[in-house]
Amino acid sequence: QVQLVESGGGLVQPGGSLRLSCAATEITFPFSTYGMSWYRQAPGKEREVVAFISGTGGSTHYADSVKGRFTISRDNDKTTVYLQMNSLKPEDTAVYYCKGRSVYSTQDYWGQGTQVTVSS
Repeated sequence: QVQLVESGGGLVQPGGSLRLSCAATEITFPFSTYGMSWYRQAPGKEREVVAFISGTGGSTHYADSVKGRFTISRDNDKTTVYLQMNSLKPEDTAVYYCKGRSVYSTQDYWGQGTQVTVSS
């Protein structure tokens, strides 16, 4: 069973930065076959996708609300995905989750989430 563990969340002032990490273990297929995404869910709102990165890292996509501020990246040797978040705004406050799926499977795997709070 694939395990995804997020870390790096916390409290930051508006305009600040955080880097989230998502470490994958117990993977069934090579990590480079897993497309990885970051989602977030704010209180009272639905979970929304923030960013996606392909298995090789050659393709990335972002929600309009974070384009130019967030960067998704991965280190396949470390089986880890990152989300660099800059110029944070109060509306970025949410629990952030990573999700992974291999091209060889229909199973989605989710982490437990990490809280990001942007407040002065």
